[in-house]
Amino acid sequence: MPASWLHGRLHQLFVPTAALNSLLCTGLSCYSRFPELESPGLSKMLRTGAFAYPFLFDNLPLFYRLGLCWGRGHSCGQEALSTSHGYHLLCALLTGFLFASHLPERLAPGRFDYIGHSHQLFHICAVLGTHFQLEAVLADMESRQAWLATQEPPLGLTGTAATLGLAVAGNLLIIAAFTASLFRAPSTCPLLQGGPLEGDSNAKQQ
Repeated sequence: MPASWLHGRLHQLFVPTAALNSLLCTGLSCYSRFPELESPGLSKMLRTGAFAYPFLFDNLPLFYRLGLCWGRGHSCGQEALSTSHGYHLLCALLTGFLFASHLPERLAPGRFDYIGHSHQLFHICAVLGTHFQLEAVLADMESRQAWLATQEPPLGLTGTAATLGLAVAGNLLIIAAFTASLFRAPSTCPLLQGGPLEGDSNAKQQ
């Protein structure tokens, strides 16, 4: 968190809002599967937004520090960024680009069906981005921990466990609710019906 944001409203609400954003991400991701056949564009937009919005919110402090320290290098004091922050953002941008563009298989259909298609590549970029994000967090802890300890008391194990537990429980409840809705009314999800596929097979048999 940037020094100028400490004790502000965003600082106080940042972690609870990030936890709520995880519920939004899971909910939109699950719901986006339902209109996939009738409205593939809407489904893709919902799924993209489910990850883009939490990413943008969670990285607001990083974007602020990046803008504050652009071109200043290590002379930025407590707001200085490590190279891992840059690699994390680069991998995140590549992940989003590959997910939205469906490259390279769009350029050569059939050539990347098994190896090298965008779904594989964006998962690789996402894993690398998570790795560099954790490296950046460790670098921040090492360089800013003593300073932050004088500015803000630590959250403590109880608060951390409570936030994590509520977020995990909420996400599991969302997944359970969508799963239960499929068992109660399979017709709500066209992917389970096979209507177009059955129609095609009947047409071929005729």
